[in-house]
Amino acid sequence: MPHLPNPSLGTKIFTSPLTSKMSTLPQTQGQTIQDAWDYKGRPAERSKTGGWTSAAMILGIEGCERLTTLGIAVNLVTYLTGTMHMGNASSANVVTNFMGTSFMLCLFGGFLADTFIGRYLTSAIFAAIQAAGVTILTISTIIPGLHPPRCKEESSESCEPANTAQLMVLYLALYTIALGTGGVKSSVSGFGSDQFDETDEGEKKQMVMFFNWFFFFISIGSLAAVTILVYIQDHLGRDWGYGICATTILVFLAVFLAGTRRYRFKKLVGSPLTQIAVVYVAAWRKRRLELPSDPSLLYNVHDIDDETLRKKKQMLPHSKQFRFLDKAAIKDPKIDVKTATERKWYLSTLTDVEEVKLVQRMLPIWATTIMFWTVYAQMTTFSVSQATTLDRHIGKSFQIPAGSLTLFFVGSILLTVPIYDRIIVPIAKKLLKNPQGLTPLQRIGVGLVFSILAMMAAALTEVKRLHVARAHGLVDNPDSVLPMSVFWLVPQFFFVGSGEAFTYIGQLDFFLRECPKGMKTMSTGLFLSTLSLGFFVSSLLVTLVHKLTGHRNAWLADNLNQGKLDYFYWLLAVLSGLNLVVFLVCAKWYVYKDKRLAQEGIELEDQDTSSHA
Repeated sequence: MPHLPNPSLGTKIFTSPLTSKMSTLPQTQGQTIQDAWDYKGRPAERSKTGGWTSAAMILGIEGCERLTTLGIAVNLVTYLTGTMHMGNASSANVVTNFMGTSFMLCLFGGFLADTFIGRYLTSAIFAAIQAAGVTILTISTIIPGLHPPRCKEESSESCEPANTAQLMVLYLALYTIALGTGGVKSSVSGFGSDQFDETDEGEKKQMVMFFNWFFFFISIGSLAAVTILVYIQDHLGRDWGYGICATTILVFLAVFLAGTRRYRFKKLVGSPLTQIAVVYVAAWRKRRLELPSDPSLLYNVHDIDDETLRKKKQMLPHSKQFRFLDKAAIKDPKIDVKTATERKWYLSTLTDVEEVKLVQRMLPIWATTIMFWTVYAQMTTFSVSQATTLDRHIGKSFQIPAGSLTLFFVGSILLTVPIYDRIIVPIAKKLLKNPQGLTPLQRIGVGLVFSILAMMAAALTEVKRLHVARAHGLVDNPDSVLPMSVFWLVPQFFFVGSGEAFTYIGQLDFFLRECPKGMKTMSTGLFLSTLSLGFFVSSLLVTLVHKLTGHRNAWLADNLNQGKLDYFYWLLAVLSGLNLVVFLVCAKWYVYKDKRLAQEGIELEDQDTSSHA
């Protein structure tokens, strides 16, 4: 799985588990932090709250989230086929739906944190929910009645599939874990950044170090998941592997809660999703009103009475695209402005409307990045199933767990990033005259090319694997190990991993750069939703292909040796190629926000350049 740090790193999300009375408390300089409060709602004292002591207590939560989610996901398909006796297609869909839901629930977790309960409570509550889900999964592996009995050795056809009650317990566990993952992932990194004061040079440098350590803990959690945890699951038992996850989460949750008195809390500012909804609803409610010929007559930031609110918004020029949304900023002649602003979902500033338009312009790019994660999903499903049929021995005694092949992702990323930084960037600077090397859209494009190469490599490897199965008369024996090394699968893992290094960072850079100043948290939601939808699209494709190809000539047969998995990989390669063409058209059409504002003579304020590192 990707090293999914929260892409909200570097953005400002102000939350608090406390009441709104904080905003009325007096603020002092020096000894207290201007915009932060302690757990009792008092101005946070610099010497007694925040800093590395607080941040260190937060880091472990994200490490546990990575260990748990990744440790379950990369090896789940073997559990579903080997223990729950599900088919390959069904198992793949369970895995992709689980991961897709985990990422989609990040939107819910972020909305809850930004609007209602704050990052602290969101992190704590959802970590406990994740621990509960892993505990249920652990119990389901221990109690014999919660999973079907083992197959009889002499015939795999005698395997008893999991019944409805057993599947309900499994799904309850998985989607409870997904809910916990969504809440933790959306909040914990931002809460960690809240422990440092950006107005203080010393603490600002510490915040940069915190992000480095945050990525380090994510990497540690990911590496431990695909190596140690998967090995424990395969050799000591799933109950041991899942039990270790549940125990680790509870330990670090206790550490997290122990730091409550030292944490700094920031006030809620609401979710950008609400702003988008308000603009659309207000425009619809005033759909019969005529737009004024002069945009300056529309309600805008300068019309706001509250000076504090005016300073929070960056004035944006009026654009002629999506003019219907402008109706949200119409001053209704029948209602005075003060009354209209007090009415919810009726009046938005023109700047709010333009921010929504900025997000809407990003949607074609957003949509064309989904396909990469659809390809990525195959690495945790069918590629793992392929690995189970191949020789995984290193030497005579050690056998690589099938789920541990995900380790090649890490290797390809570690190889790709320095090559890009030391070789590609200098060349691109000279050829493209771009100080950053490749632009965000160019990086995404390179990642999409790698995804096509990955599916081509996967298809060719599967052709080779099926040839070996036929040559040795093992087509009808799904449990046999083919005399073919598992390292034939490395190219497809390598290409997807390298593609991730380009696509992941390119998407982060693009969404952070292009999201408007007032909607920076939207970058998190847009990024994670592409991952989520990528997994869901994979589930849809698998379902359609499985139904259309039937059982007799099934591409995705339960016995891979009798299937045509290579056809499915070729299908993904073709779809990825078509998607690349659409992406190139959308990328050529897209104008970066800073260029658009420069054309209008407006200087881009408060650009978060640190996020483009």
